[in-house]
Amino acid sequence: MRVLLPALAILLSACGSDAPDGLALASPATEASAAEAVGVTVEEVATGLDGPWGLAFLPDGRVLVTERTGQLRVVTLDGDVSAPLAGVPEVHVERQGGLLDVALDPAFEANRLVYLAFSRPGPRGTSATAVGRGRLGEGALEDVEILFTQEGYHGRGFHFGSRIVFGPEGHLFASTGDRFLFGPAQDLSDHLGVIVRLNPDGSVPEDNPFVGQAGAQPEIWSYGHRNVQSLAFDPATGVLWEAEYGPKGGDELNRIEAGVNYGWPEVSWGDNYDNTPIPDPPTRPEFTDAVVQWTPVISPSGMAFYTGDVFPSWSGDLLISSLSQQGIVRVEIDGEAVTGQEVIELGRRIRDLEEGPDGHVYVLTDGGSGALWRLSPEAGE
Repeated sequence: MRVLLPALAILLSACGSDAPDGLALASPATEASAAEAVGVTVEEVATGLDGPWGLAFLPDGRVLVTERTGQLRVVTLDGDVSAPLAGVPEVHVERQGGLLDVALDPAFEANRLVYLAFSRPGPRGTSATAVGRGRLGEGALEDVEILFTQEGYHGRGFHFGSRIVFGPEGHLFASTGDRFLFGPAQDLSDHLGVIVRLNPDGSVPEDNPFVGQAGAQPEIWSYGHRNVQSLAFDPATGVLWEAEYGPKGGDELNRIEAGVNYGWPEVSWGDNYDNTPIPDPPTRPEFTDAVVQWTPVISPSGMAFYTGDVFPSWSGDLLISSLSQQGIVRVEIDGEAVTGQEVIELGRRIRDLEEGPDGHVYVLTDGGSGALWRLSPEAGE
C-alpha cells in the first residue's frame, strides 16, 4: 500500500504530556522553511503487530520488533512476521507496562547479544522497569539474564520509560519513568525518573557521577525526569539527547549531562492534570531547563538522528516519533542548539522510528493493529 502524505511545516510553541500516553503540540519560535518541507510517501511493510513498541535492524536487514504484550518478533522487509521468539523474559503487562525497547549490542555480529527493556513482575502485582539481554539464536533468545532492575517495585501501571541506547564509548544508557509518583524523581536513593548508565554486562562504570555517594544509586547518570521514551546520541557530536512527556503541557527536549538534575516535579512548563500550576523552570535556576518545550504536546515516543542520503535535507536532523501529533517531529540541530522544527503528519500515532540500512525511515504505528511503515521522499523531490 502506498499513500502520498505531504509533510507539513508547523510553527511550534510550548507544552507537553502523556495523560497517560499523549496529548497535543508546541515549541520555540522556530520553524522549518517551506522550502525544507519534504513530501513523504508511506509504504506499508508489515501489519498485524500487537502493540509494537520498539524496533532494531539486524545486520541482514531484518527487523526485531517488540510488542508491548510480551512478544519479540523478526520482521522481514518483504512483510513476513515470525512467530514470537522463545526465551523472552517474563513481563508485567499493565497499561503502559510490558515489553518495551530493543537494541543490539555494538558487537552484535560477533556476540549476537540483544538487549530488552521491559516491566518486570514483582510481588503482589507490582512491577519495575528492567533491562535484560540474551543471545539471538534460531527462533529464540538464549542465555537470557537480567542486568538491571529499577530500585523499588510499584503497583501503578504508568510511566515505565523506557528506551535503551549505546553510547560512543560502549556504555548502555536506559531511561525510566517516575511511575506517576512525582517526588521520587528527585530522590537519588531509587531509580524512578532517571537515566542510568551501565557497562554492557550490567555492572556500574566507576566514573558514574554518583558512585560512592552515600544514599545514591550508583547507576544514575541524570535525574529529575518524568517519563522518558525517547533517547538518542548525536553521531556528529556524541551528545546524548532525550525527549520526555510533561504533565498537562510541557513535553521536553533535553541535552543530557552527567549528574544533572532536570527538575521534575519541582518545575515544569506544564500544569498538573487538575490545572493547578507547577513553577516554571526559570524560577528554580538550580535545575537545568529544557532546550525545547512543547505546549500543546507532541507526546514523544521514540527518536533517532538521521544520517542517510534518501532524505538529504534531513541529514543530521533529530526525528522524534509522536503519538499526539500522529507523525514525526523533525528537529534541526546546529551543534547543541535547535534551529528549526517541522511536523511530518502521517495520520497515525507513531510509537517508534529508526533509520534503516537503506537510508529510508521506518516507523511503528501504535496500538493493537500496529504496522511497520517505510517512508520515502515523494517522487520528484
